[in-house]
Amino acid sequence: MEIMIFIIFFVLVFIATFALWKYIHLKHDVYEYTEKLDTAINYMLKNEELKTSPYEKDDLWGKIYDRLVRLSYLYTHKNLEISEEKDKLKELVSDISHQTKTPIANIKLYLEMMADETDFDRNQEYLKKMNGQVDKLDFLLQSMVKMSRLETGTIKIQKQNAPLTDTLAMAISNVVIKAEKKNIKIDVQYDERLELNHDKKWTTEAIFNILDNAVKYTNDGGNIHIVVCRQELFTKISIEDTGKGIAPERQATIFTRFYRELEVHDTDGIGIGLYLARKIITLQNGYIEVQSQVGQGSTFMIYLPNQD
Repeated sequence: MEIMIFIIFFVLVFIATFALWKYIHLKHDVYEYTEKLDTAINYMLKNEELKTSPYEKDDLWGKIYDRLVRLSYLYTHKNLEISEEKDKLKELVSDISHQTKTPIANIKLYLEMMADETDFDRNQEYLKKMNGQVDKLDFLLQSMVKMSRLETGTIKIQKQNAPLTDTLAMAISNVVIKAEKKNIKIDVQYDERLELNHDKKWTTEAIFNILDNAVKYTNDGGNIHIVVCRQELFTKISIEDTGKGIAPERQATIFTRFYRELEVHDTDGIGIGLYLARKIITLQNGYIEVQSQVGQGSTFMIYLPNQD
């Protein structure tokens, strides 16, 4: 009987000891887990990305830490994207303010001059100049809307297999009048049977923007030569002009939003056409190259993929 009591007592003591040891060990694990979690959260609050390799054990903390690492990556990069978007927005607002400042100031000036002017013919001249400034503002706002809708994905590129002839014809028709006024000859070399999977509307816009620049910066009596050829991977649309040309050090910046060279500031334009052209072609998995020398004209080459 005494032996039985002793055994039971011994078992109870063992169970109590084991329970105490388990409690202490569990308490230690909880404290350690809490400290690790607190450290990880503090890292994330400081916008510091968690390291990916210090915990290799396949335990609860290892699993939680792996998820925290992924969350930290998303959190850090999302904050970076937000910061970049804010910078872009600030830059865009600054650009818009700069571009609209001059025409608005001119309109106000013409209105003030008209208020003091009694001569009808002079007032008609002021009205004509004001109308030109309004047209410039209208063109700027339309371009900004196009750019915004493309960049934000409001408008999706909708590609379909269609003759490239129609796209070229629409783009050329929009610059023919300007070209005729400057006696600029436009000739095209292409295969009428050529079809391409592309967004007809936006590709027309891209080609037009390049052609518009070619007409704008080519002197009277110049030439614009368009050649379309199908290569192994891409269809190439080459637009060559006999204009003023572009210095090599500036060729990387001409596709920047609102970029205009100093020599052409007196020429109509806001410096957004080439930016839009590259954006449109890039969204179709294509690209644009330029070759040019000052005084010897420029060649813009649009490459659109044959298959996507």
